[in-house]
Amino acid sequence: MKYYIIAGEASGDLHGSNLIKELKKKDVAADIRCWGGDKMEAAGATLVKHYKELAFMGFLEVLKNLGTILKNIKICKADILQYQPTTLILIDYPGFNLRIAKWAKAQQIQVIYYISPQVWAWKENRVKLIKTCVSKMLVILPFEKDFYKKWHYDVEYVGHPLVEVVDDFLLHVDRNAFPNEPQITGIIALLPGSRQQEILKKLPIMLAVARHFPEYQFIVAKAPGLDDSFYTELLAPYKNVSSVVNKTYDLLVHAKAALVTSGTATLETALFAVPQVICYKGSEFSYQIAKRLIKIKFIGLVNLIMDKPVVTELIQDALTIENLKTELNLLLTNTIKQRQIKADYESLKTLLSKGGHASANAAESIYGYLTRLPQ
Repeated sequence: MKYYIIAGEASGDLHGSNLIKELKKKDVAADIRCWGGDKMEAAGATLVKHYKELAFMGFLEVLKNLGTILKNIKICKADILQYQPTTLILIDYPGFNLRIAKWAKAQQIQVIYYISPQVWAWKENRVKLIKTCVSKMLVILPFEKDFYKKWHYDVEYVGHPLVEVVDDFLLHVDRNAFPNEPQITGIIALLPGSRQQEILKKLPIMLAVARHFPEYQFIVAKAPGLDDSFYTELLAPYKNVSSVVNKTYDLLVHAKAALVTSGTATLETALFAVPQVICYKGSEFSYQIAKRLIKIKFIGLVNLIMDKPVVTELIQDALTIENLKTELNLLLTNTIKQRQIKADYESLKTLLSKGGHASANAAESIYGYLTRLPQ
C-alpha cells in the first residue's frame, strides 16, 4: 500500500518515524512518501519537504509568511494527486493538516489522523470539520475519547508515543552523563520552554530559587534554537547554576526534582519519574485572553490525564520565588509527597501504555482499517 504522511514539527517527525517503522513491519510492501524531517526519512520514507520550511509560530509570523504557506499547500496537493496514495496520514499540525484533510476528502482520499489537534483545549468547533473529512482518528490522550464522544464521533485511543521514546532512551542511556560531584546533594532540572518570550517570563523566577538551595546544582535545559548568548546574562549571577543543550533526557535521568514549563515537557518529566512543579507565566494580556478561550481544568498534561492535581501548578501571579521555593522544598524533603507523586506517575504510565506502544497500536489499527476497506 502507498502511505502519504504529513508532520510539520520536530515532535511529529519523531512520532512519524516510529509509526513508519511499525507500518513497515505490518506491510512489507509499504511505499511511504512524507512531509516531515530527518527521522522520518531515516525510517524509510521519501521526504518531499522538511518541517523546518513549514514551522511558522504565532499569529504575526503566520501572517507574514502567508504566501509561503499557501504555496506549500498547493505543492502538497499536487504531490498527493501525482502520488495517488492508498491513504493520507496526518500527524497533529492542524493549521496545515486540516486544510489538506478537507481537500483530500473531496478527492475521495482516505484520511487518517494520528495525534489529534488539541481541540478539547480551544477551537472546539474544529471538531465539525474533523467529523466530515477524517475517516479515522487515532488519539493519544485517554480523555480525548470521551471528549469526541460528546460530539458523537467515534475515535480510537492508541496510547501515547512518548512512552516508547522514553523507554527506548532508558534502555541505552549513559548513566555517567552527569558524574556525581561529592559537594552537591543532587541536581534540579529547569525546563523553561523553547521560545525566548516565555523563557524570559519564567526562567528568572526559577533561577532566583537556586539561591535558596546552595547544596543543589540547578541545570537549565537550553532550547537548541536559541543562541548561547541569550542565556549567559541570565545565568551569570548564580554559582550553583549550569546548563545543557540537547541533553534534556540525560538531565531528567539524574534530577531529584524539576521546575517545568507547561506543555509536553511535564509528561516527559513524569515518565522519568521526577517530582515536578509546573510553571506558567505569560503577559497579562495573553493570559486573560487564554483564560477566556481555553476551557480546561488543569494546565499540565499530567494533571489533565489523571484528572486530579498530581503535581502543583503555579500559574501567572502564583508563580513567585516564594511559592516556588516552598513547593520545591516539599518535593525534596516530604517523603509522603514524593511517594504519592511516584505512585501516580506509575498509574499514568500504565494508562498511556495501553497494553503496548502507541506506534505499534496505531500501525496495527491503520493497516487493519485499510485492509478491511472494499477494494
